[in-house]
Amino acid sequence: MKKENESKVTEFVLLGLSSSWEMQLFFFLVFLLIYMAIVLGNLLIVVTVQADGHLLQSPMYYFLSYLSFIDLCLSCVTVPKMLGDFLQQGKVISFSGCVAQIYFLHFLGASEMFLLTVMAYDRYVAICHPLHYLTVMNRQLCFQLVFACWSGGFIHSITQVTLVTQLPFCGPNELDNFYCDVPQVIKLACMDTYVVEVLMVSNSGLLSLVCFLVLLFSYAVILITLRTRFRQGQSKALSTCASHLTVVSLIFVPCVFIYLRPFCSFPVDKVVSVFYTVVTPMLNPLIYTLRNADMKRAMKKLRRKSCGILLSC
Repeated sequence: MKKENESKVTEFVLLGLSSSWEMQLFFFLVFLLIYMAIVLGNLLIVVTVQADGHLLQSPMYYFLSYLSFIDLCLSCVTVPKMLGDFLQQGKVISFSGCVAQIYFLHFLGASEMFLLTVMAYDRYVAICHPLHYLTVMNRQLCFQLVFACWSGGFIHSITQVTLVTQLPFCGPNELDNFYCDVPQVIKLACMDTYVVEVLMVSNSGLLSLVCFLVLLFSYAVILITLRTRFRQGQSKALSTCASHLTVVSLIFVPCVFIYLRPFCSFPVDKVVSVFYTVVTPMLNPLIYTLRNADMKRAMKKLRRKSCGILLSC
């Protein structure tokens, strides 16, 4: 197989969301505000959980802080480059930069999928086996589960990068998107990519679909168990699981749509990509905080503490 320095293509041209200069300026302002909301919202959750001893001892909030950290990092993979490209006509990314973007996108994305699966298991134990919850979900197990999520994301990402770097690129170099991703990049290879696209579906598409189905099954078991055993707790379970199911749907549905269908692309792919990489990381903090009394209380406590420190200075 050819290595990167043997390939004729050393950079890719990103077509972006629009070729109109006026629309690019409009998109710049919109996505700049969204990016600020992503950074502030997710950073606020991480700081709130880390600053509150009660929340930090809870496995659910321990996982939530990692989820917000992943969302924060995931947005940094694509959004800053996209904002910079809005302010210039030539949208170019080097081959190594493209590979790096694919690596971190899939590393963080897969880690987030695994983490959401872990969070579903945490809710199952908390709701269906409340008396054994703290014994089962001890700190050591929580750490091991988070480590397993990062490890799974790393293995998945390395596989994706290996698929791309082993391909020869010697012809077209235009990517019809605002960032580099495997489905668009492999279509530019100077060879038959049938096997590679099948491997992509097996790796990314089936991973997304299987995790999504496992999550739906887990929450169905939770609700069925509560319906048969604890009828009075059903409304509380629905409230607890609703935010998780919303986030799961926002993340997994776009991934299944993008990665589970090889050999074809649709104009709506860009919209789905924006939703997955930009909109979802912004919505996650709102979904988790607006429906969570503990997070609201901890944020108020952090605000009073911060105001006290500022006044004392």
